[in-house]
Amino acid sequence: MKKFHLRVTLLLAVVLTPELLIAASDVVIAYANISARVSPLWIAQEKGFFAKYGVNVQQVYMPGSPVMIAGMTSGQVHLGNSGGTAALGAAAGGVDLRVVGTFTSRIPFDLVVRPNIKNPKDLRGKRLGVQVIGGTIWMAAMLGLEHLGLDSRRDDVQVVGAGDQTMLSQALEKGSIDATVVDSAFSSDLRQRGFPTLVELSKTNIPFVSNGIVVRASYVAQHLDVARNTLKAWLEGVAYALSPRMKPLVIETITRRLKATPALAEQGYQDLLRVTDRKPYPSMEGLANVQRLMKLRNPAVADLKVESLVDAKLIQELDKSGFIDQLYAAYGVK
Repeated sequence: MKKFHLRVTLLLAVVLTPELLIAASDVVIAYANISARVSPLWIAQEKGFFAKYGVNVQQVYMPGSPVMIAGMTSGQVHLGNSGGTAALGAAAGGVDLRVVGTFTSRIPFDLVVRPNIKNPKDLRGKRLGVQVIGGTIWMAAMLGLEHLGLDSRRDDVQVVGAGDQTMLSQALEKGSIDATVVDSAFSSDLRQRGFPTLVELSKTNIPFVSNGIVVRASYVAQHLDVARNTLKAWLEGVAYALSPRMKPLVIETITRRLKATPALAEQGYQDLLRVTDRKPYPSMEGLANVQRLMKLRNPAVADLKVESLVDAKLIQELDKSGFIDQLYAAYGVK
């Protein structure tokens, strides 16, 4: 246990600077991946939605779910924007993490390869880049290999952590990896550069938990009103991002935050529209699918009851009260 706390401290020292700790807010929200699908969270902050609902929020990017979970374990982070692998891994380690919402319940990525890879068999013995081992993109990659009839161990597919999606794209171009899993916005850009998409996983409808909201059960119990109001603001960010009349401003946010070209920002926007669940209930089916593969590498995950990791009460409350439908009606979202 002492080693675990030491590791948490070291991880946080890398990400949480003294300036951030001094300016500690009422609610710290961390996100582990940078993509257009995070834009509702950015929008909620920039447009003052959190303040509108009486919540003081600080957002921080923590590359990779393990770092984010370390922050939540220590209490430095209160809510996280992450996938099912983080929730299951944390729960297996004894952290009382709960999935309270899932904005994307299907794999939203594509498997992109170097030009010399023509079919799934060509991936054998090759290097597959993911953000971090054990993270959301890693799990999507494992499910993608399974979809293609491959197994990373049996077929000697070398899975390596190579950074966020921008870094993964660069690694593919440089030849330090042979394949990677990225959003359709990045895959479209890579395709124009001569790197084909081997399979559009975003069209396979494989159940998954991506771009979800995770929080410790103890935090919700102690700060129910804060959690509810934070979720309200986040949902308004989603309604804003999906609103046709707000498209130019959403594109501007994506362009600025991702430092993207107009074409890449447009692709990211279309990806956001396509994969975002309008009613973000936690996906039990997606969590079960993630658990099925995770337990092969982490036996402790097999003992978890997926239903115990889901807490849909807040989403259900906001849905039944008409709050979500009213937001979408106000922003013209169908």
